[in-house]
Amino acid sequence: MTTTCAYAYDDLAGLMSRMTGDEKHGPAATSTLDALWVLYDRVLRVSPETAGDDRRDRFLLSKGHGPMAYYAVLAAKGFFPVSWLGGFGAYDSPLGHHPDRTLVPGVEIGSGSLGHGLPLGVGTALGLRARGLAEPRVWVLIGDAELDEGSNHEAIAYAGAAGLEALHTVVIDNSSATHGWQGGIASRFEAAGWSAATVDGRDHEALYAAYTAPHPGRPRVVVARVEGKDTGEPKIA
Repeated sequence: MTTTCAYAYDDLAGLMSRMTGDEKHGPAATSTLDALWVLYDRVLRVSPETAGDDRRDRFLLSKGHGPMAYYAVLAAKGFFPVSWLGGFGAYDSPLGHHPDRTLVPGVEIGSGSLGHGLPLGVGTALGLRARGLAEPRVWVLIGDAELDEGSNHEAIAYAGAAGLEALHTVVIDNSSATHGWQGGIASRFEAAGWSAATVDGRDHEALYAAYTAPHPGRPRVVVARVEGKDTGEPKIA
């Protein structure tokens, strides 16, 4: 679990407002805010002090338009100074429009290309298994539009067949995907052998319950439904 610090969930909007300039992708980032906060506040076993510990949990941001919320949460949890937020996207700032693992403390991968993160999550979980590290968990956050990328479906199929219990995926569903599946996004993962849940992506207790549900021998996916990207209306179950 992360260490307690001075910032709370209600402070996140103010922290995000410090980031200005072009290409903020504010709505896309805000769609991830609740899911990210519950992970870092209550679930992930990582802190600024343990970010280099082999036994830490790994969080991989794949959703290319999510860095504003990610940076706000990392700053709130003390991974880097809040003062960095004002330089977001500037030439000499470590906080680029996509996270860079060599520049931003707490960031596990350089990301931005859609369909990139889940395959890396599979590889990370396999690497931990090969090293005999059973304790760390791997979490990947993707957007529903990333499921248009074939690389994700290869990762979904492999992870289910390999029984990668350490692997967890959060899908932010804001109706951005071009395609879809009968029965919803969760059904795609379930068909490949994953444990799955679909919840209100703004309900912190529902997110926490879904994140912490046992799933022995299987990877886990939580589909977090939020307001539609184009309409701004809440999603209909």
